[in-house]
Amino acid sequence: MKLSWRAGTLALREPFRGWSATPEREAVWVELDDDGLIGRGEAVAHPHQGLDAARIGALLDRVCGHLDGGADAEQLLTDPGWVRELHATPGVRAAIDSALHDLAAQRRGQPLHEWLGGPAAEPVNTTCTIGITTTDRAAETAGQLADNGFEVLKVKMGAADEAAELARVAAIRDAAPGARILLDPNGAWTPERTLRMLEAAVRHGVVAAEQPIRPGTPQKLAWVAQRSPVPIIADEDAADVTDVLLLSASVHGVTVKIPRCGGIAPALEIAGAARNAGLDVMLGCLPATTLGIAPAAHLTGHARWVDLDGHLLVDDDPFRGIGGGDGTLTLSNAPGLGVEPV
Repeated sequence: MKLSWRAGTLALREPFRGWSATPEREAVWVELDDDGLIGRGEAVAHPHQGLDAARIGALLDRVCGHLDGGADAEQLLTDPGWVRELHATPGVRAAIDSALHDLAAQRRGQPLHEWLGGPAAEPVNTTCTIGITTTDRAAETAGQLADNGFEVLKVKMGAADEAAELARVAAIRDAAPGARILLDPNGAWTPERTLRMLEAAVRHGVVAAEQPIRPGTPQKLAWVAQRSPVPIIADEDAADVTDVLLLSASVHGVTVKIPRCGGIAPALEIAGAARNAGLDVMLGCLPATTLGIAPAAHLTGHARWVDLDGHLLVDDDPFRGIGGGDGTLTLSNAPGLGVEPV
């Protein structure tokens, strides 16, 4: 089995403002060649973690020597500790994990969700994100998304002017009257501001809020959730199973992101722990190509909320296989991830 990788740049359709404006991201595409069968994965640089393409490549180079033995993809997936021992970041582990899963399922001639033995991956609605922008631009984007078939919109929040923020939500509602709206302040609000904003925004069709206050203060998040008029979904506060168990009596749901937890198995473990604790699951993502989103797209049967629009934020996606442009993710049912280069 031979590992190779190449780096490239993801240009975003518009500078994406959550915490900051980011017009592009570096990405690294991984290929595992096992006697001509190719498994693929993707790692996207994360500026807040100081992780760039060069660092991702260096971590992948350390993995190469561990793939020269006779183990196949299924055998390597049964013992994921060898990747952790290389001190690779979760995003890099997730890229290798994706490629191994892609290979293993292809060997069996099964789509990944079938090989995993999970729920069938039926066509499912995904959110699409509207960044922090002008009211007019937000309304225009919402109208276009609604016309294209999107039924759930996620709105980034966190600007200083509360009245302007609420006006933007109202304009989105007017432009997309049938859409459900999720708010995502990325931890920018105080607990008190969260309640003010949600009590005012609920009349505009807001159905949930994701990580409204800064992570690391679960007691305050619980205080908010107990008083909120809409469900509160923990994102950064729900990085692993331990976090989920601590949050089980505090919030209504948790976000699971494969690049954050390091692979499909830990993502399923977190989702299972959440469901057992009575919490809803949101499958989330970061800006990525179709290849980067595909592993999570095979897990949508485990989630109530599907927030897998990262590939829709990218110009000139170099891969295809999961759809989404009409608001619906539809897998190809080809073996493995079902993703191919354009």
